[in-house]
Amino acid sequence: MVLLVTDKNPQSQLFIDYIQAQLDCPVETVSPQGDFDVSRGEKIVLLLDADHVDDDSMQAWQAKVVDHERVALAAFNLRDEDHSADVLATMHLQGVFYRSDELPLICKGISKLMEGDLWMSRTLMTRLIDFYRRQQRNAYRPVCGLTHRELEIIGLLGSGASNNEIAERLFVSEHTVKSHLYNIFRKIKVHNRIQAMNWARQNLVTIPPSLGRSQQRSKERF
Repeated sequence: MVLLVTDKNPQSQLFIDYIQAQLDCPVETVSPQGDFDVSRGEKIVLLLDADHVDDDSMQAWQAKVVDHERVALAAFNLRDEDHSADVLATMHLQGVFYRSDELPLICKGISKLMEGDLWMSRTLMTRLIDFYRRQQRNAYRPVCGLTHRELEIIGLLGSGASNNEIAERLFVSEHTVKSHLYNIFRKIKVHNRIQAMNWARQNLVTIPPSLGRSQQRSKERF
């Protein structure tokens, strides 16, 4: 099925009707602040509408699906390749769709995502590979005096985990996590979670779960 995260309006309803007609699959919508059980058995292509889903909500949705192999996470209505590259710096997306994409191309991309493929242009994929190569080089540089535990926490933060989820993963209290985050922000000179996640993407080596699946293959969009 296709799950569309957006503000429902007449335009989005036309989009839904077209996808259903072309792909012959159920399409459901949920608001950016809403909820959905992604643990259901079927393959789900989760489309985040960049025009209506802000950065925090995108991170929240990513955290919901990060452990679900049958969910393909994608974003649409992205402005251009530069915008897509910025989003991919903090999101583990399998698919990218631009505002300028025609509806038949979007349906083709959704079909490929359902098959387990990636859907993004070759040039964007090249930029993503270059990004991870820079991460590998940065791995050999000093990391601002962060302790091993602080590195663990900022790594989990980069995956979109909440303070409570980090606490459960590391078997510590949520208060301890907050204290570590305060020290991390001070050491790397950032002021909020989004900035910290961006810093982690630029300076630490992390392998996105979505890109680590051996059965996924990179596909040329055009």
